[in-house]
Amino acid sequence: MLGNFSNVKPDELREAAYATLRMLGLSLLFTVVLGLLLGILLFLTSRGQLLSQPAVYAVLSFIVNVLRSIPFIILMITIMPFTKWLTGTSIGVKGSIPPLVVAAAPFFARLVETALREVDRGVIEAAQAMGASSWTIVRRVLIREAGGGLIAGITLTAVTLVSFTAMSGVIGGGGLGDLALRYGYQRFQTDVMFVTVVLLVLLVQLLQSLGDLLVRRISRK
Repeated sequence: MLGNFSNVKPDELREAAYATLRMLGLSLLFTVVLGLLLGILLFLTSRGQLLSQPAVYAVLSFIVNVLRSIPFIILMITIMPFTKWLTGTSIGVKGSIPPLVVAAAPFFARLVETALREVDRGVIEAAQAMGASSWTIVRRVLIREAGGGLIAGITLTAVTLVSFTAMSGVIGGGGLGDLALRYGYQRFQTDVMFVTVVLLVLLVQLLQSLGDLLVRRISRK
């Protein structure tokens, strides 16, 4: 069985791993930026918060819930026209990033909202009493106080994106998922499937360990 693995060139395996890392890195970057902004907006517009706007919060919450409820495979196929318009292609690394971000940003936004809600209300009120603006409170109070929770949220989102990048191989997204599909599933080379799974598990373990380390350091500070 292991002899069948010789059909996969080492360069092809390295390229697949590199493609997965590119997809993960770029999609995580855009997800953190968009999800952080959306999560902060969700928190601020919720009832009783700094910019309380229940109607705005209800609309944003509905959109987030809808996007989170769509399975990733279906989401990828559904937004293919948008992906092609945005990137010029719906396959490969470039074609995988938009659906990855659309799927992960709402998920991360909820984690951001939850982390911000755990900040002591007294700290926010103290900042308000000192005349701090809403933006100053967000930047210097909320984000700093919720630092550990935000890092934990980024870690969880990164791990989730690893599984999404693997699923993107179904529509030619490239990476380890595409390699596992073409060789491990379509050609019944279980050794190839095993190697790709091991690499993905190692990547998840590395991300989780790094995230836990950063959370501990922030918590001590």
